[in-house]
Amino acid sequence: MVAPLQLAEYTAFTEDEVRGLCAEWGVDFRLLRDWYDGYEVRGVAPVEERDSNVPAESPRWSLYAPLSVATAVETGEIANYWGGTETFEALARHIRRDFDGLREKVALLMDGARLPVGLGTYQNDMTSFGRADDVLAMLIHLGYLGWDSREGVAFVPNREVLEIFRDSTADSAWEPTFAAYEASKELVSATLAGDEVGVARLLEEAHDRAENKTYHSEAALSYAVRLAYYAAQRWYSEVVELDSGKGYADVAYFPSPRFPEKPALLVELKWRADANTALDQIHSRRYQGRLEHYVGNLLLVGISYDRDARPGMEGYKHHICRIERA
Repeated sequence: MVAPLQLAEYTAFTEDEVRGLCAEWGVDFRLLRDWYDGYEVRGVAPVEERDSNVPAESPRWSLYAPLSVATAVETGEIANYWGGTETFEALARHIRRDFDGLREKVALLMDGARLPVGLGTYQNDMTSFGRADDVLAMLIHLGYLGWDSREGVAFVPNREVLEIFRDSTADSAWEPTFAAYEASKELVSATLAGDEVGVARLLEEAHDRAENKTYHSEAALSYAVRLAYYAAQRWYSEVVELDSGKGYADVAYFPSPRFPEKPALLVELKWRADANTALDQIHSRRYQGRLEHYVGNLLLVGISYDRDARPGMEGYKHHICRIERA
């Protein structure tokens, strides 16, 4: 599923084979494509092309899970055929083990995100797990996630697998994860809309849910804010401590090539200082200079946290947000 090389076209059913089966059994190919397509593997470029002066393009195949396709065409019922397998139980068991934010990553994947996964530490077994990426690598190998070798990202490949994930996360233990994810998406939406009051309120709520260690320094504030914005990975790549040449912007979010219409975000944080000071620092040190090609579609976000604010104080609020369009 990661690098089949010469075996690429034999890894599963190819699209041509599925079309042939649909024609033979009288099944609507479009239904099978919606449910079972989504895997893509690359083969090895022919020797004669690799030896020429023209850059060789590796052949690509769109693959379909054989068990699902064969059962669907034989029965005429398009459905999820992985639910009763032993690997389904392994999936449910392992994604419940929350290695370094695994549950949040699963929520992102279920919402259509394409996430970077490091495959280098995976031990090719079902027991040696130390990081979220180890579990995600296993899911790629088992076919529960698709893999784009060009971008190094994993994704939920089709409707059948999405149904499996939904079944595996249906118990109450997942409710806080999905609630936090929806709140994070709301925070991203409020930021893009320039809703300073809404962003401050949502950060306040997210910070209250975070551990106490997020209240003691600007670095800790950065941890809490990035945690609150984790849904941004659905549309953005996150860069921490972006070097501007005159200093480091705390967090930058660059829109994925799949979402070029999204504005870039440049976030500066201040602990026990004013949010306007954060924006002033962005301008004085020209942090936005690294994002010049986003000018006209760039949001500068200043966030402050005052740990000494107390309920009952006039204008009480730990967090203040200021947003400018550049």
